[in-house]
Amino acid sequence: MLKFLIQFLKNPKRIGAIAPSGKFLAKKMMLPVNFQNADCIVEYGPGTGVFTKELVKRKNKKTKLIVIEQNHLFYKMLKGKFENQPGVYIIEGSAENVNKYIKKLGFKHADYIISGLPFASLPSALSESILKETQKAIGRKGRFITFQYSMVKRKFFEQYFRLSGCLLEMRNIPPAYVLVMKLGRHTK
Repeated sequence: MLKFLIQFLKNPKRIGAIAPSGKFLAKKMMLPVNFQNADCIVEYGPGTGVFTKELVKRKNKKTKLIVIEQNHLFYKMLKGKFENQPGVYIIEGSAENVNKYIKKLGFKHADYIISGLPFASLPSALSESILKETQKAIGRKGRFITFQYSMVKRKFFEQYFRLSGCLLEMRNIPPAYVLVMKLGRHTK
């Protein structure tokens, strides 16, 4: 927890929260995922691995989990926790390169992309780039699942995706909305 706070203080626009997401939010983020049929799951911005832990625990043996973390300290922590798990790939890099990472593992699309990125505080050009690459990465069948502490970015997300579900987790500090999205007719 202290390491997370220090990383937030060093770069609040990239970390986006003073503490990792809670276990209730992690479980809520997993609800829209059909783990039995998922071949490829990607996680953006795992931080200390709260969502990663749930994904590793629930994923099918054949499922490839690609975990993308830009912060070097968090990347090293994630490697220490998860690098020996079968089918788990920890990448130090940017979500902007998601398509390069999934193609390298032999996939055209990801079935699910789970995001812990702080879109409300990321620079808009970076957010736009990530969401455009996410569109390509999920294709017509995949789902993009992210959480936000408010619905202020809803219209922004709807420029790229169609909202297919919204769940509220009150037991997180602060409470968070889980947004489930897919490509739709009215996206860029």
